[in-house]
Amino acid sequence: MARIFSSFIVIAVFFSSCNTINRSYDPDKRYTRQQLQQDYTLLRSILEKKHPSLYWYTPRDSMDYYFDTYYQNIEDSMTEQQFGWQVLAPLTNKIHCGHTSFIMSKDWNEFIAKKMIPSFPLYMKIWDDTMAVIKNLNTNDSVIKNGTLITSINGIRNREIINQMFGYLPVDGYAENVNYIRLSVNFPYYHRNIYGIYKNYRVGYIDTAGIEETTLLPLYDLLPDSIQSKKQWEASKKASEKIPKKELKKQYINSFRSMTIDSSINTAVITLNTFSKGGGRHLGKFIRSSFREIKKESVKNIILDLRINGGGDVDMYILLAKYLRNTSFKVADSTYAIARSLKPYGKYIRHSWINNIGLLFLTRKHADGKYHYGFYDRHFYYPKKRNHFNGNLYVLISGTTFSASTLFCNAVKGQSNVKLVGEETGGGWYGNNGIMIPEITLPNTRLRVRLPLFRMVQYNHVVKDGHGVAPDIIVTPTLENVRKGIDRKMVYTKELIRQSIAK
Repeated sequence: MARIFSSFIVIAVFFSSCNTINRSYDPDKRYTRQQLQQDYTLLRSILEKKHPSLYWYTPRDSMDYYFDTYYQNIEDSMTEQQFGWQVLAPLTNKIHCGHTSFIMSKDWNEFIAKKMIPSFPLYMKIWDDTMAVIKNLNTNDSVIKNGTLITSINGIRNREIINQMFGYLPVDGYAENVNYIRLSVNFPYYHRNIYGIYKNYRVGYIDTAGIEETTLLPLYDLLPDSIQSKKQWEASKKASEKIPKKELKKQYINSFRSMTIDSSINTAVITLNTFSKGGGRHLGKFIRSSFREIKKESVKNIILDLRINGGGDVDMYILLAKYLRNTSFKVADSTYAIARSLKPYGKYIRHSWINNIGLLFLTRKHADGKYHYGFYDRHFYYPKKRNHFNGNLYVLISGTTFSASTLFCNAVKGQSNVKLVGEETGGGWYGNNGIMIPEITLPNTRLRVRLPLFRMVQYNHVVKDGHGVAPDIIVTPTLENVRKGIDRKMVYTKELIRQSIAK
């Protein structure tokens, strides 16, 4: 039964219809206040009746206050982008559920897919209250170079900018580490959507003498979209034609998962960037073959890199844990939904029928009034007898270690031969929401909101304090490593292994 949920998802994907581009789509279309209020009221009703953890971290009276406040913030007319980022983004942030987030409409995504739009020109690595430049899109700028520390943008200090932007991003409890990474990956995108676009930006920075200065940075603008897209497409096509198809396939698969063995330190480095079965194709087969090879080569150490593993199929994390955990384990102490059907909102929820079947046949109502998926709560999994690894395991974690990968970290944390290395996970340690996560589509704007249907409290759960799984060894970024492009967590872990060998 552990695989039944996955089977339902596969069926749902199989029956999903192909998307067609809406040629008449206008991203600047403004919706009336009445249309926006209709969408908002519907969303509130669905969340209040179907979300399993609406009040997990935000008390009901506070959540009601936020619902009312953002309803009042709806203006006379707003575009899809404005309604999404000014109303829905801060609203979903207040739920403190990393799986509850808004998504732009499918028409918007189709429209924007091949367009390069103007933006703030700096990409930055962000941690704590530090913002270090890793790329300046204005290549002719001789002032702001890679490694420069930014102190303010348009008069707003960096700490305030970070705090303000966090208020628009989804998060499990208070495990904000994931949002540092989101901003680091695409700061121009988030800055544009939250603050808007400016012709020039007044940027504060620390110069080479250690003195704070300011400079005026122009907006990063491009060629007209059609010309730019055509040039990029042609360049990409020429580049890909030079690479053999077999090599392209290998690169694609390795972007999801890979394993190498460093014989100098008798260590296998396994990178798993997803627990989705389709990630790189045949993930289960990859896991099994990797541990066969590790056994065959008598490898004594494993570095398991889960730093950008955002989760996926629960049964894939279970399979991995069987090779690495020494004792039996369950997935959860409790897993439940608050409703056994998505009625009367089915027409607004993608694949509602398949989710309704899952809720009906796989849950049972308990005395607490909740609909429990008892299999995860009762069923124990046992370590593999064949090719089980008993050496030293170092698991690299970060803010984007999320969902199912957080469940894995909880399963192995505390074991005598295991060390979690890096930073707090973005997925909640006490528990999170998910299992089945359909999308709500609002009828007027066509904006979408992800709706997790189950609350899952982790096996042998810790106290609910809103944090992610804590590392055993904390390794955070340093300005020197950012400037030199050094993977500090990997370097640090390999040095730990070398030191243990030398003893």
